[in-house]
Amino acid sequence: MKFTAFARFLGISSLLIPGAAIAEESVQLDSLSISGSRVESATGPVDGYRATRSSTATRTDTDIRDTPQSIQVVPTQVIEDLNSTRIDRALDFAGGVSRQNNFGGLTFLNYSVRGFTTGELYRNGFAVNRGSYSAPDTSAIERIEVLKGPSASLYGRGDPGGLVNIVSKRPQEEAFSTLNLSAGSWDRYRTSLDVNTPLNEDGSLLSRINLAVEDNGSFRDHVGNSRQVVTPSLSWQLDPDTVLMLDAEFSHTESVFDRGIPAVNGELGSVQRSTFLGEPNDGEIHNDNQTLDLALERWLNDDWKLRLANHYTQGHLHGNSSEPQKLVGDTITRFYRERDFEWNDSITQVELHGRFELGGWEHQSLIGLEYENYRNSQKYPQSDTLLEYGQDIYRPVYGRPKPPITKPNDFFEQTESYALNLQDQIVFNERLRGLLGVRLERVEQDSLNRTTGARTGQDKDVATPRIGVLYQLTPEVGVFANAASSFKPNALGTQGQVYQPEKGLGYETGLKLDLLDGRLGATVALFHIDKENVVTTDATGESVAAGEARSQGLDLQFSGQLSDAVRVIGAYAYIDAEVTKGDAAIPEGSDLLGIARHSGSLMAVYEFQGGALQGSDIGAAVTHVGERSGQAGSDFRLPAYETLDLLAHYKASEDLTLGVNLNNVFDRKYYERGYNSVWVLPGEPRNLSFSLSLQL
Repeated sequence: MKFTAFARFLGISSLLIPGAAIAEESVQLDSLSISGSRVESATGPVDGYRATRSSTATRTDTDIRDTPQSIQVVPTQVIEDLNSTRIDRALDFAGGVSRQNNFGGLTFLNYSVRGFTTGELYRNGFAVNRGSYSAPDTSAIERIEVLKGPSASLYGRGDPGGLVNIVSKRPQEEAFSTLNLSAGSWDRYRTSLDVNTPLNEDGSLLSRINLAVEDNGSFRDHVGNSRQVVTPSLSWQLDPDTVLMLDAEFSHTESVFDRGIPAVNGELGSVQRSTFLGEPNDGEIHNDNQTLDLALERWLNDDWKLRLANHYTQGHLHGNSSEPQKLVGDTITRFYRERDFEWNDSITQVELHGRFELGGWEHQSLIGLEYENYRNSQKYPQSDTLLEYGQDIYRPVYGRPKPPITKPNDFFEQTESYALNLQDQIVFNERLRGLLGVRLERVEQDSLNRTTGARTGQDKDVATPRIGVLYQLTPEVGVFANAASSFKPNALGTQGQVYQPEKGLGYETGLKLDLLDGRLGATVALFHIDKENVVTTDATGESVAAGEARSQGLDLQFSGQLSDAVRVIGAYAYIDAEVTKGDAAIPEGSDLLGIARHSGSLMAVYEFQGGALQGSDIGAAVTHVGERSGQAGSDFRLPAYETLDLLAHYKASEDLTLGVNLNNVFDRKYYERGYNSVWVLPGEPRNLSFSLSLQL
């Protein structure tokens, strides 16, 4: 098929190549599944900043340039260079990912991709952000993959902007041990250990364990946290065609609940960014998480593979907090809350992967069944919101008697889902690839108010299709387009109302670039996403699933090596996200919460190639976040900001590396996230950390 006709069929010829004429002669390309020295697997280590393969977009080991959808991979090298212990900072380099409500610092609760906020977070393809999952620790992360656009055709319920999938470190064939130590501003101390050990002589049984212990102070008064994480994994090659993999995670976190500071008359800056408006004597909130993944993969022949996998996670969060609610003059009202949350989630997957040829086309197909059973118990009795239990925002006084509990708040919910995944990746010819997929899912929700005994529920059947095409113009340039849908069951109303599920539909078109002889990869994409059935209120004040929102824009991402010495990763996003059908509280035309029109990031590191400094490096990272809404439906805005971070590593020997990171070099005062005008979290002032990495 001529590309002009193909582009006209997709409706993208005028968008991507106005006035361009494409030559009709054949161009011989290398295989698009693997080329040159590309031997990286979709779950294995990445050399430097550029990953060439991903499993998130298709659940198969696929070259990123062959996937007709935007996907950004942030490898562990980026995390190490930033000396980051949480994934928020790494996601600044994914493009179009915004920080949202983090549940008072307790969890990685929400983030936004391409304008739409979601709570869906995945680890090795399994949903892990059910309940109140603690913010992921970076010690056992091999890479972070961000899939842009609706992903329900593979992953089920979720928001249409995209999702984040964490790929954990897996056992390797060669034995090694790495000890990392770090210390920094505000009495922050951390130790982590990565031990990889073959357990038998023939290397068929491999083990790896990552441990991390940290104790952190903060620039925020009376705020701190501590954490202990153990992440073991095993790989057992039972025979040449069969492998059994086990991944587990056990974590304990203690954190002070912190909602940040308020804006006064819609303006930030008058309240010191260190001011804590909770109660120090509330103590810390404890969060314990245990996760176990077990997967068996069996090659039936050279072309077909069977995968059986099960994921189980459970958690318990408990503790007390005093939380600000409303600003009255110089006093912020507060309420007192006690929490006791317990949750567990079990997911079972059966997948058949196969390659075959039919009708002259090559097919890589996936047939999958999935069952999930999620249970969540939430007890959070609390007091009334009281002015007399309030706090002076300029001169806080702590130690007031706790007000009486007046609201029992005791709920239990269970969600079960049954799904069939069907997907086919098709190679039509050397230039043209396609992807078709659909997920057929039944979701059953049940909710019990244990205080009143009221029980409500809803059952939904839904189909979420996806289609994509990719045309390779040259070995270096591919053009792609896709359309996909999403759905997410709405929460049951306070009176037990059942709402229609939210639905999303997204379109995307763009270019995938393979530059500098494969050293640098880039994706540039235009997107448009609509979401409907957002819960809103009608003219009588009743809640209805009638709201609509839209996000559209452009994002650009790139990563790789400019030369043997210089590695880079960067992203830019323009996002126009607004309510297209709202209500009195959030009217039409309102910006979606926390979404900047313009945001971008760039990190570049120079590694010395010879002499006494060989293997050492220096680098810098710049981040820009534009002005954005700080409260849905209001004029309150969070101001734009830029930060500059510097880093350096000195390779003292083959086994010892010393590092230093200076963050927010110019001590820029900024606000990284807000939920409303009284819950705004300030960004960190200038801070310094030192690190040591030792190969044992």
